[in-house]
Amino acid sequence: MSNIVVITGASSGFGALTARALADSGNTVYAGMRETAGRNAPQVQAAADYAKEHGVDLRSIELDVNSDVSVDSAIKQVIEEHGRIDVLIHNAGHMVTGPAEAFTPEQLAQLYDVNVLSTQRVNRAVLPHLRKAGRGLVVWVSSSSVKGGTPPYLAPYFAAKAAMDSLAVSYAGELARWGVETSIVVPGSFTSGTNHFAHSGHPADAAVEAEYETKYPGLLQQVSQKLAALAPEGAEASLVSGEIARIVALPEGRRPYRVHIDPANDGSEEVSDVADRIRREFLTRIDLADLLTVHPAAA
Repeated sequence: MSNIVVITGASSGFGALTARALADSGNTVYAGMRETAGRNAPQVQAAADYAKEHGVDLRSIELDVNSDVSVDSAIKQVIEEHGRIDVLIHNAGHMVTGPAEAFTPEQLAQLYDVNVLSTQRVNRAVLPHLRKAGRGLVVWVSSSSVKGGTPPYLAPYFAAKAAMDSLAVSYAGELARWGVETSIVVPGSFTSGTNHFAHSGHPADAAVEAEYETKYPGLLQQVSQKLAALAPEGAEASLVSGEIARIVALPEGRRPYRVHIDPANDGSEEVSDVADRIRREFLTRIDLADLLTVHPAAA
């Protein structure tokens, strides 16, 4: 039986690649994106063309993760058409670059809304259906920046991804007894194949940004070039979408809790291994070891 999959932020990058990879695997995929009749109309057409050319079930759906109304409407449509959702993939995100001080608090709040609060909106719409079914999978697309090397001028994005990752960790335990699995996918820095750097936001306080340029001239370009240089040949964004497709295809109860796809090896996996071990040990010490293992409901 194919899965009914909902993925957020699927207009480009990891999201678009993952939607196609999952559709290629025989799943029915709802590629969520905003402004499907406007800015993202070309992406909607591209997805439709792909579906027709490859004979797969890939459907674009209006899903603005910053709108409760949009999220609720999208999930209602999926449920009405299929009666269930099997896999939810939290992929929507936005990056900003520049000195942290030059961003206004309002800008940080907006970034937090896109990268963190959006997952809560979608969870509140989808999880009741997964819990009722006693099965399902939630995939969180995190970032190696949460626990790995953290170059300057990416602080607001790193902070938001760390918050999302922390939320995913807590949700994993709270969903375990419902039979709902959690997989946290941790990509490293992929400087090609995604639009993170190309479409990144910039500080609103240009004066402060200019002051930092006097002490850190060309720093952003240096970081971008060095990250690109660290990536070995063949480090394509499709490595991430391929890994997500592999996880979804695994038998229920066998999906990994956390996986890294980090060709540059910024140290995130090593730190995560320690953090995840501490989590396992602590939950065992407080007699909650059952939260470490998901047992899907019997068919």
